[in-house]
Amino acid sequence: MKRRNFILNSGLALAGASSVNVFAKSILNSNDDFYISKRPVKNKRTFTSTAVEELILKLKKQISDPQLAWMFENCYPNTLDTTVDYEIIKNKPDTFIITGDIDAMWLRDSTAQVWPYLPLINKDDKLKKLVKGLINRQVKCILTDPYANAFYKDLNKVSKYNNDIPNPIPGVHERKWEIDSLCYTIRLANEYYTLTNDNSIFNKDWEKSIEIIIQTFKVEQRKNDKSPYIFIRNGNQMIDAPVFNGTGRPLKPVGLIASMFRPSDDATLFPFLIPSNIFAMISLRQISSIYKKENIDLRLSQECESFANEIEEAVNDYAIQEHLSFGKIYAYEIDGFGNKLFMDDANVPSLMSLAYLDKDFKENPIYSNTRKFLISESNPYFLKGKIAEGQASPHTGKDKIWPMGIILRAMTSDDDNEIKKCLKMLLDTHNNTGFMHEAFHKDNQSDFNRSWFAWANTLFGELIIKIHNEKPYILKNNFS
Repeated sequence: MKRRNFILNSGLALAGASSVNVFAKSILNSNDDFYISKRPVKNKRTFTSTAVEELILKLKKQISDPQLAWMFENCYPNTLDTTVDYEIIKNKPDTFIITGDIDAMWLRDSTAQVWPYLPLINKDDKLKKLVKGLINRQVKCILTDPYANAFYKDLNKVSKYNNDIPNPIPGVHERKWEIDSLCYTIRLANEYYTLTNDNSIFNKDWEKSIEIIIQTFKVEQRKNDKSPYIFIRNGNQMIDAPVFNGTGRPLKPVGLIASMFRPSDDATLFPFLIPSNIFAMISLRQISSIYKKENIDLRLSQECESFANEIEEAVNDYAIQEHLSFGKIYAYEIDGFGNKLFMDDANVPSLMSLAYLDKDFKENPIYSNTRKFLISESNPYFLKGKIAEGQASPHTGKDKIWPMGIILRAMTSDDDNEIKKCLKMLLDTHNNTGFMHEAFHKDNQSDFNRSWFAWANTLFGELIIKIHNEKPYILKNNFS
């Protein structure tokens, strides 16, 4: 379909904000002004940042491919445009951010959704307050239930999954225990503090939430082979709950933290999810640094550092395994008995995303070997189809590639050709919507999941900004 005809035919369908049926006109290169912005008009946006708007205008001028510029304009501000509920509660900023087409806030997604805006918070006080408000809201969530992954704004609201066992308490959307949920709250607070030096976020409630996080991590090391956590859901999706009446498979305590679910919200096969344990190691060291620098609690600071070291030693001893074709690599999941799973899931944290979470992994030979495995046919969840190749997830079946996986592949690459390849695949598979999706069929881009998935949209924007900052010449190419 010609691009001009596509705009005429699809200009009345707003992916990413289905409740809005009017558009703002895009300010694009003059010879390509038929790309119409799919952003809501200004008075329909849920939040506006002058710093974000200025960056969009600046970067679009540096992008030669008009489709890529259009995609960046649509995707990068999608979280602010469509998902934010910001207000002042008890004289403190409070920010609730839905994931997109689900009216609930995930601790993981909400952090990841605002992450690409953090470099701008010292230029825009309004944006800074939004992030501070999200930190405050996440603390409320942890104090409500540290085992839950997603919440409602109304902490009295009854979950749509109220038949889960045990029943989630009011305010909890879903109670899937995922290590990364708690790690993301630390990641956000640490980055905000690093950028602003604003220590006012470290109030009594925040400190209490940190104590709860550490205690939860320790309990889930299962050193006494016991945990209060179970999760049972009645349904026909086997990956929607752990086996053995919601308790998961047997494990041997080795110092790692058990996670009953992956960042995809799928149940783990083996309880020790390695990317999430590495994320916990990073997070514990961030807490240790904050508590030491701010002189909050030097004993707890040392405790967190020791805990991180214990996890690192266990990862090195148990999670680095010999692969038939790639040598020593990180297993995705293990059980402590010697059983291991070689795969990856197109989410964050994942094995691929380790170098995204901590740039030092780029120099790690085990990570390098692992990355080669991840983009090979030896990885059962690396798919090659007629229109693209990329990491998949059991969450969406055996035939669907995740744009997020392609984005993370580009973000962890130093190879210009690999980055260009990823950009082209992303432009070739959005099905003329102008937005990222959760997943698309490897042979048919019109068969996709979730037209409004704000995290994937914003992550795409983060990729373009990273390329602009590190390899701006790539954006001078035409990929369409």
